[in-house]
Amino acid sequence: MGLLALGTPLEWKDAKQHADHVRSHGIEQFLKIWHRLKDRTGDSLLWGDEIEYMVVSYDDEHKNARLSLRQTEILEDLQADATERQTRMPGREACIPVFHPEYGRYMLESTPGAPYGATLEDLLSVEGNMRFRRVLAKSRMKANEVPMTLTSFPRLGAPGVFTDPYYPPGGGVSRSLFLPDEIINPHVRFPTLTANIRRRRGAKIAINMPIYHDTNTPKPFIDPNIPFDRDIWPEDRNARDGAALPDHIYMDAMGFGMGCCCLQITFQACSVSEARRMYDAFVPVGPIMLALTASSPIFRGLLAGVDCRWDVIAGSVDDRTEEERGLKPLRDDRFVIPKSRYDSVDCYIYDCDSNRPEYNDNHMPYDEAIKERLMADGVDPLLSTHFAHLFIRDPIVIFEETMNQDDERSSDHFENIQSTNWQTVRFKPPPPESPIGWRVEFRSMEVQLTDYENAAHAVFIVLLTRAIMQLGLNFYIPISKVDENMHRAHRRDAVHSQKFYFRKNLFSPAPGHGCSPVPPSNPSLINGLNKHLKEMSSSSTSSSNSTSFSRVTPNGVPADIVEQTCSSHTTTPRSHSPVEGETPSFGPVEDEYDEFTINEIINGSPSKNFPGLLGVVTLYLDGLTDVHPSTRAKLDQSLELIKRRADGSLVTTATWMREFVQKHPKYQHDSVISQEINYDLIRAVDQIERGIRKEPTLLPEDFVGTDDGLRKDDPFMSACGQALALDKGAIVERALGE
Repeated sequence: MGLLALGTPLEWKDAKQHADHVRSHGIEQFLKIWHRLKDRTGDSLLWGDEIEYMVVSYDDEHKNARLSLRQTEILEDLQADATERQTRMPGREACIPVFHPEYGRYMLESTPGAPYGATLEDLLSVEGNMRFRRVLAKSRMKANEVPMTLTSFPRLGAPGVFTDPYYPPGGGVSRSLFLPDEIINPHVRFPTLTANIRRRRGAKIAINMPIYHDTNTPKPFIDPNIPFDRDIWPEDRNARDGAALPDHIYMDAMGFGMGCCCLQITFQACSVSEARRMYDAFVPVGPIMLALTASSPIFRGLLAGVDCRWDVIAGSVDDRTEEERGLKPLRDDRFVIPKSRYDSVDCYIYDCDSNRPEYNDNHMPYDEAIKERLMADGVDPLLSTHFAHLFIRDPIVIFEETMNQDDERSSDHFENIQSTNWQTVRFKPPPPESPIGWRVEFRSMEVQLTDYENAAHAVFIVLLTRAIMQLGLNFYIPISKVDENMHRAHRRDAVHSQKFYFRKNLFSPAPGHGCSPVPPSNPSLINGLNKHLKEMSSSSTSSSNSTSFSRVTPNGVPADIVEQTCSSHTTTPRSHSPVEGETPSFGPVEDEYDEFTINEIINGSPSKNFPGLLGVVTLYLDGLTDVHPSTRAKLDQSLELIKRRADGSLVTTATWMREFVQKHPKYQHDSVISQEINYDLIRAVDQIERGIRKEPTLLPEDFVGTDDGLRKDDPFMSACGQALALDKGAIVERALGE
C-alpha cells in the first residue's frame, strides 16, 4: 500500500505547506522517466498477483472469531524464513514468496517471489503458488490462528470483542466510535495517513452503507449501537450532527475501508503504448469483475443492502473538504472534486482514434498549469490531462527527511500522489534506475475464499489481456456509463438483478485508422469463435435466443463488422492518422453500447450477436499452436468457474454468506450478525477453503481444498524443484499439525 519510507512524518498543518513542492517535483520526476523510457519497447510480458489475508484468531470456548493483531511478529518470522531459504537455495528466489504489511495490524499481503511469464505453464502454476503462500503464512501462526482471504471482516467495529488482544474503541488517531487505533499498522505512515486525512477533511470519515431490511429489521433503522452521547474528541459530534444516516450502517474510520482485502493483478507491457491501451480496455471491465467477485455483504455486524466493498473504501479515505465536496462555495480550495481519491477511473488515456473524445464525458477537474507543463515537454494531451487530474490531490504523508530529492534518480514525490490515487485501474510508469517496464494494475476485484477461485480469476484476467492485444478488441464506452456500472455492481446479487452497459461490437476500432490490430488469418481462430457462438446458440432454449451469431470471416471477426475493422497491425496515434487532416467517420456514441446482464457479458448473447469475454478468450486460446490437451483442459477448468458464476449455476461469495446468515438457527431476521453467527460463518469459510466442507452452490463438486491439494504435485512445485517440495512437506506438517 504505497510507500513505506522511514522518517519523521509531518502533521497536516505542516505538510500542506509543502504540497506544491511535492506536486512540482513529482511532475519533474515523471518527466525524467518519460524522456528516458517513452520509446522503450520489447519488454517481456510479466505479471503478478497480490493477495491480502486477514489473520483470524479463534476463541472456541466463547464461540468468537477475532482479528489477531500479530502482524508484526508473523511478518518477522516469515522474513527470517525467507532469508534462510535464500541462503539455502541460491538462485531460487522465484520460489520464495514475499510477504508485506498492510494497513490493518491483522492483515498480510503476499506476492510471488518473482513475476510470472507469458507461458501457459505459468498460468497453471498460479493456484499452487497461492496455496503455498497460504500454508507458509499459516506455519508461522499460532494453533488457533488462520490466514483467511475475506474481503471484509463481518464484525469489525461491532459491539463486543472482535480483536485479539482486545482494545476498547477510540484513540487520538482515527477518533472512531467503533474501532481502536491499535488495529492500525504501527509503521508511522499509516497512523499519519489516517490522522492527516481526518485533519484535511475537517471531520471524521463518514461512510454510510444501506442496511438490508429483513422481516424484523426496524423501519426506520436507527443503529442503537452508535454512542451518540460520547464527548471525548471534537469529532464525536459528527454522528449526532447528521453524519450517521437512518437506514444505513454508519462507519467513521479509515480502518473500515483500508482494512478490507482484495485481489489485484499487475501487468508489465511491452511498451508505454501497449500499457495505455491495456489500461483503457480494463476500465469498462472493472465494474463487471467487481460484481462477479462480490464478497462483502456484512459491515459492523449488520447485514447490508449491498454486496461489495468499493464504496466503503472510497469513503474511508475521502479527504475532500466541504468546499471540494461542493457543500460550500470555493474560497480556500481550488476545485470542486466529484469523487474520493479512491474511486473509479475518470478518463481514458490511449492516444488513438478509437478513443473518441465523447467517451471522456465526465466533468474532470485538472490543474491547468501541470497540464501545460507536461505538454510543453512533449507529453500528449490525453496523458497530460490524466496526470494533471491526479495531481489536483494533496500529498497526505510527507517525511521531513525526504523533502529534497534528486529528480533524476528518485520518483518518491511522484509516487506520493500517484500511489494515493486509488482507482479501479492504475497506470504505472517504470521506477527510475530499474529494469521494470510500463505497467498496469487491475484493482477492482474482491478477494475470494479459496486459492482455486483467486487463481481462476487471475488466469481469466491474464488471458483476457492477451485476447485484447492479439485480437484488437475495443471495449470503449463513455466513462459516465462505467461509473453507473460501478454503482450497479454494488447492488445485492448484481450478477442477476442488474444490467450493465457494455460495448456491442468488440471488433470495431475507428474506420480506416489502425488503432488496434485485427486478428490474423488463422483457421483455428475462426473455428474457435464459430464453435463458441454455435454452442451459445444451441444452449439457449428460448426463441428469442435462437438467432445465430454472424459467420466469422478469414480475418477472425464477424462478417457483418469486418468492413469496420482496421487493416493495420500497428497502433496509430491520433496525431499520426494515415491521411493528413483526415477525420474518422463515426456514428452516434449511443449506438455503440447496450445494456447486458453479467451472464451475457461473460458468456455471450446469441440474441444480441455478442460473443462474450469468455468467447474472445476461447478465440485466443484456439489460435495458439502446440498447446498440450492436458494444459488446455486445466485452463478450461479454471474458466469454468468464471462461466458458472456468471450464468448463476454457482453463486457469488456475497450471496453464499447472506444465505448462510439467513439460514442460521440463531439469526433473528433483524439484520444483526451476532458473535456466535459470525463464529460459525468464519469456521465454515475455513472448512470450505480446506476442502472439508462441501458447498455445491458456491464451488464445483470436484473442488479440492488446501488439506488435500497440498499433498499433490503441481506445476509450481515442479518449477521450483525438489528442494522446495521437501521443504514444503515439512511446512505442511507444521501447518496441519501432523
